[in-house]
Amino acid sequence: MDTPTRALIIKCTAGAEDAERCAQAFTVAATAVATGIGVSLWLTGEAAWFGVPGRAESFTLPHSAPLAQLRDAVVELGALTVCTQCAQRRSITSEQLIPGVRIAGSATFVDEILQPNVQALVY
Repeated sequence: MDTPTRALIIKCTAGAEDAERCAQAFTVAATAVATGIGVSLWLTGEAAWFGVPGRAESFTLPHSAPLAQLRDAVVELGALTVCTQCAQRRSITSEQLIPGVRIAGSATFVDEILQPNVQALVY
């Protein structure tokens, strides 16, 4: 009997103002996606800016992998979503986002976390 594949849904609620928490969410997401686990990383609050080109590239945290590199791994092998309300509050439009990044709302988030074999984490 095959074991069902598990997925990881991560919500990053912090941006550069809480660099360690932010980097942790991206690091866990990129590590998981690199191992073949299905990953969906959600950017909320100030983290929403990391869906826009140039923002992750300017993020620095000593002894942490470059945020842009972690973000790109998730975009390539998983899913990266910016919260609808968070984008609207910051006047971020889908046209401004990195290719492959989407804007979606709470109904989509709830649908993702309620799927079978899903683990949700919030940072």
